Amino acid sequence: MERTAQNTVIGFIGTGVMGKSMAGHLMSKGYKLHVYSRTKEKAHELVAQGAEWHNTPSSLAPLCNVIITMVGYPHDVEEVCLGEQGVIPHANPGTIIIDMTTSSPTLAKGIEEEAQKRGIFSLDAPVSGGDIGAREARLSIMVGGSKEAFDQVAPVLEAMGTQIVHQGPAGAGQFTKMCNQIAIACNMMGVCEALSYAQKAGLDPSTVLKSIQTGAAGSFSLSHLAPRMLNGDFAPGFYVKHFIKDMQIALDSAKEMNLELPGLSLARSLYEQLAQMGEEDSGTQALFKVYQQQL
Repeated sequence: MERTAQNTVIGFIGTGVMGKSMAGHLMSKGYKLHVYSRTKEKAHELVAQGAEWHNTPSSLAPLCNVIITMVGYPHDVEEVCLGEQGVIPHANPGTIIIDMTTSSPTLAKGIEEEAQKRGIFSLDAPVSGGDIGAREARLSIMVGGSKEAFDQVAPVLEAMGTQIVHQGPAGAGQFTKMCNQIAIACNMMGVCEALSYAQKAGLDPSTVLKSIQTGAAGSFSLSHLAPRMLNGDFAPGFYVKHFIKDMQIALDSAKEMNLELPGLSLARSLYEQLAQMGEEDSGTQALFKVYQQQL
């Protein structure tokens, strides 16, 4: 049975840069929402719109038949899903938990195992599209876990995204997101190097962008983040500190598969340098600052 606004109560955990917009779209589709966030102030707008606040994940869990988590790090996912005050120990059988955090494939598999013991479904469903995609409800959502559960929550996911693909069993969503992050990390270096090269050659980088962003070099980063770089806008659509976390997950899993990723290794080292410059709470486009030091 599809989880529609008429038969579904959603718990949403994590109302940060992206989570707040995602939760807002669910409310606009008529879903009743219960919310928890580590920082209560981040949920004020949703509560003002009618969402019900909870002081712990455990208190919202038994009131909801779909629970979405959108938090920061794998240890946060583990705490809100499996901890003493987490949702799995307190959710009702038949509940579907959707973790939309970018996290570890291994953890996703472990969460599903624990959920199954209690008759609960678990999906790992990380997203791509950043703050813009979250605001405009056009996130790419990559899902691992039960196909039955995936089909049931299709209307829920469609409220937040436009490219929604079931990738396979538990962990497959996270593995797919790692592919996404690997491509972004290497592409971001290319964007920064292209703009720096343009500047060093005496060109107007904004004019250069008009020529290259619609050609074979085109990418989301080139079209949406390069203009931010040039305008000195380094506000986070996605935090540097979270991107470093993602790259480490990808490198760790690649190591387990005996796969070398030299481009990703270089990107991670450059982002570590950026974090050491005090930019860990900036957006990923702040990598441009590392290259600007040469100009």
